[in-house]
Amino acid sequence: MSQCCAGPASITRVHCPDGATCIGAPEGDAEPRPGLPAVVTGRRRHLQHSVKNMLAAFISRVLRRVAQKSARRVLVASRKSSNDATFEIKKCDLYLLEEGPPVTTVLTRAEGLKYYRMMLTVRRMELKADQLYKQKFIRGFCHLCDGQEACCVGLEAGINPSDHVITSYRAHGVCYTRGLSVRSILAELTGRRGGCAKGKGGSMHMYTKNFYGGNGIVGAQGPLGAGIALACKYKGNDEICLTLYGDGAANQGQIAEAFNMAALWKLPCVFICENNLYGMGTSTERAAASPDYYKRGNFIPGLKVDGMDVLCVREATKFAANYCRSGKGYRTREEIQEVRKLKEIGAEFATTDPEPHLEELGHHIYSSDSSFEVRGANPWIKFKSVS
Repeated sequence: MSQCCAGPASITRVHCPDGATCIGAPEGDAEPRPGLPAVVTGRRRHLQHSVKNMLAAFISRVLRRVAQKSARRVLVASRKSSNDATFEIKKCDLYLLEEGPPVTTVLTRAEGLKYYRMMLTVRRMELKADQLYKQKFIRGFCHLCDGQEACCVGLEAGINPSDHVITSYRAHGVCYTRGLSVRSILAELTGRRGGCAKGKGGSMHMYTKNFYGGNGIVGAQGPLGAGIALACKYKGNDEICLTLYGDGAANQGQIAEAFNMAALWKLPCVFICENNLYGMGTSTERAAASPDYYKRGNFIPGLKVDGMDVLCVREATKFAANYCRSGKGYRTREEIQEVRKLKEIGAEFATTDPEPHLEELGHHIYSSDSSFEVRGANPWIKFKSVS
């Protein structure tokens, strides 16, 4: 066996007791180690040492930046108790809004643990579903939401249990946050009797109280969500409906129709586009002329939210829910009253000005120099015009 080595160090070749040829260390270094698979030169050891130092320095920088970022994000923490802290969250982009959600929020210890457990549970559940799908226990479609846990958990944290949610076929995470157990979700995926839909719905058709399932047709949940919101308004129970859809469904016509109905009837409906940048493998750049989905409503206010931050999603959801509960439309009630006052002033002249006299009705209508009489015509048609 021959080895080509570079560097000033000399290599000592020794023979092991079992007759195998062993490559030793450079002269003056430690004793050779039998069975070493390759030549270890002084330069290689130097490179290994340098790589270790570089890796340690990189890890140290990363940890230091994370610590600095966390320190910047945690603004206020109670010194007497570690049960709550105030966090800084990313400011949302606004559309047709003068102000949006707050840029700071208070998180309690119980809330933090709850959100973390829920997100971790959704991740582990989806990974297990992926494994069961590959093992062919799950048949048909199986759309997973791992990587989007902060969205479904943050949405649930921003509404009341009595509120309503409807989503697309990527529904497993929302099913869990709405109250279904992991066992019932996985059993439904495998078509068992213990599933939330008795094994008849599968991945795209799961239901529970105040949750109206995933929907197999792209964008079909848009008009259904508007209908649920119409029921909420009809009952007058101060409830809202979250209608979730993906960036792929944002280009569907029924979504635009749902926007129009919700705005026309002032429905308590929050439309939420979960933009994961791909719709069934097609990127947003190739499918959408404008990827600013929060502006698609045109006449509906919108927010662009960081969907990877559970606190940002929670505060944005609270803001949107309160906006809907307040009954706000495109115009506020004060604006409408102000316009009505101006309109009444402008129309007052049209209702109070006197009507014309009978002898003036024919002026500026008929010619006064008629050279012949019209038999059977009234003589007032020949009245002279007022100069």
